[in-house]
Amino acid sequence: MFTGLVEEKGRVTAVEDLGDSVRLMIRGPLVTSDAGHGDSIAVNGCCLTVMTQDGDTFGADVMKESLDKTSLGDLTVGDEVNLERATQVHARLGGHIVQGHVDGTGRILDRTPSEHWEIVRVALPAELAKYLVDKGSITVDGTSLTVVEVVDADPSTGGESWFSVSLIPTTLADTTLGTKTPGDRVNLEVDILAKYVERLLAAKKEDTA
Repeated sequence: MFTGLVEEKGRVTAVEDLGDSVRLMIRGPLVTSDAGHGDSIAVNGCCLTVMTQDGDTFGADVMKESLDKTSLGDLTVGDEVNLERATQVHARLGGHIVQGHVDGTGRILDRTPSEHWEIVRVALPAELAKYLVDKGSITVDGTSLTVVEVVDADPSTGGESWFSVSLIPTTLADTTLGTKTPGDRVNLEVDILAKYVERLLAAKKEDTA
């Protein structure tokens, strides 16, 4: 379990092809300071298990399922990634409840800078858009953010679903979202509470049918 508060930006030092999976070697001095074999670290919002550790670098295997449904397969040596250790029970929940289970990928549409923040629009699959609400929570590449606006796709015009977020200077400086450009893919995890509500309402509808 995570909170979506990125602890540091790490850097990919190696990508090893294992056939139906890859092993990522990632340098992250903070997250490896107390990490051990089997611990969980979120990499761009995807929960990975520490398989090896050498100083301030850890190795994690990414299975085909994760490669298919996340942007981790796009990573190359030298790329920066957002890192967060699993939260501790007694810690403050500064972001929101994040599982590290990526629901799909989005695409940066555009960025609108202002004096103190930037508005970033992200396209997302229509099946995920239904879980978003204005002022609700969304995880983008492991970063807990507040949705500013969400717009559903318009089939009559061929438009796509998108949402916008406002990035403060800290987020721009301390996460990889500060350097993402239009066209870049990002990992998305919608609020788990929305999915539970959907499931409960569906079950209630079946009971009353």
